[in-house]
Amino acid sequence: MPMVSVAQARPNERAEFIKKTYVHLAGAVAAFGLLEYIFIQTGIAQAMASLVASHRFAWMAILGGFAVLGWISRSLAAKADDEMLQYAGLGLYVVGYALIFAPMIFIAAVYSDPSVLPTAGILTAFMFAGLTLIAFTTKKDFSFLGGFLRIGGFVALGLIICSAIFGFSLGLLFSVVMVGFASCAILYDTSKVMHHFSTRHHVAAALELFASVALLFWYILRIVMSMSRR
Repeated sequence: MPMVSVAQARPNERAEFIKKTYVHLAGAVAAFGLLEYIFIQTGIAQAMASLVASHRFAWMAILGGFAVLGWISRSLAAKADDEMLQYAGLGLYVVGYALIFAPMIFIAAVYSDPSVLPTAGILTAFMFAGLTLIAFTTKKDFSFLGGFLRIGGFVALGLIICSAIFGFSLGLLFSVVMVGFASCAILYDTSKVMHHFSTRHHVAAALELFASVALLFWYILRIVMSMSRR
């Protein structure tokens, strides 16, 4: 039996899928925030920040570990016939992102202006809402962005690795470009969810969207932190 995409599903099924997807996304964001609070309160975030600051290649090791974790998480979440595996994939992904964000969240919370974190969060929420509205109202399939995102992702990863190896800073301009990249990723993932997922994939859809929202938040936070120091 061929898969019926969300866009092709009956209106009530499509509406239920969208509601479940964004409820799960909101839950993932809330869990991410709770984990960051726990990591800061328990000293885990501070320890990770010290590790990253003292060892140039620690950050590359963290990214490598997360790449493996991300692959496992997406594989689990894609198993539409086993809901528990889907939730396990989403849970692993949220924990992985929370660990990667912990050093920067710690620095923003302890050493930056108190307005930095809420400002970055609000900007991310507004940008995500606007991009989601564009994807839904235009009803356009943004899958054509896939090639650009793959190439751009490899270029960005190469620059990040080179910056870790040779010790140079990528600077504010790189963060601005990556906000544009993350915005394209949100359009692509929202379109992908609607046109290439079935209505059984709401947990996997939440994982896809969470990854793009987290990427957007990461670089908006870097920009706000950089601007606050000026």
